Amino acid sequence: MNWTQAKTDFSTYLKIERGLSDNTINSYLLDVEKLIVFLKENNNTESPVHISKETIKEFVYQTAKQLNARSQSRLISGLKGFFNYLVFENYRDNNPIDHIEAPKIGRKIPDTLSLNDINKLIAAIDLSHPQGTRNKAILETLYGCGLRVSELINLKISDLFFNEGFIKVTGKGDKQRFVPIMEHTQKYIDIYKNEIRNHLNIDPEHSDILFLNRRGKQLTRAMIFTIIKNLAKTINLQKTISPHTFRHSFATHLLENGADLRAIQLMLGHESITTTEIYTHIDRSQLTEVINNFHPRK
Repeated sequence: MNWTQAKTDFSTYLKIERGLSDNTINSYLLDVEKLIVFLKENNNTESPVHISKETIKEFVYQTAKQLNARSQSRLISGLKGFFNYLVFENYRDNNPIDHIEAPKIGRKIPDTLSLNDINKLIAAIDLSHPQGTRNKAILETLYGCGLRVSELINLKISDLFFNEGFIKVTGKGDKQRFVPIMEHTQKYIDIYKNEIRNHLNIDPEHSDILFLNRRGKQLTRAMIFTIIKNLAKTINLQKTISPHTFRHSFATHLLENGADLRAIQLMLGHESITTTEIYTHIDRSQLTEVINNFHPRK
């Protein structure tokens, strides 16, 4: 088995057997590609079946010099997944990276916005601009439903079940879930649909996609990032934010107001409750701030 075949088979396994998203699969393949480039640069002809622990160790050592701890950990994890696959398929009898430890990294607490900041960002949208009404509906949906940016741009009109109070969301690995949607958010989506979207010259291929650009085609992830970046600049927000910041804020604000962690997990589409538990760390940090500010013996 050569490296090209190994990458192709691994990609198929991740998509069919693991049900991972294209972005996640590409991340795994990029880790393998870095190893392949290293081998070529060093005139090493070892195959994925026969590559030694010593070669892997040298690769990790050389590559780690150029990466931070989190990226190193990501690389080692990706390669472990690749070689575990080869072991699983009986191409190898051991994983050459098993004894290489990833650097210890703390759990990164995501950035969030206050409700006041979110209101300022939405209020900064120029509704006189042709795309203003759409952008307001986008931000209301991002924050109101806690969506990933990929879930937002792929949201379909046929996914809207407003009478029942839900939208159907297709998340990572094409897994679907139903997320509650408030009447407040529904209102701005309806305004956009009726006053803006219905008057576009819509591309037939994107006829069911909810949020469209001015040419009637599906929006890109990059466009959502640009919209948010420009709004942050407009209100002089001293924080680097992205579409995911609205998702983090959605979960954090629900938790602060007493929502059940399991319910938040279901709405976010997290496979494991441990992923959702990151938001309890944010909540605890705010408790520390409260005691530091208000305890009588401070």
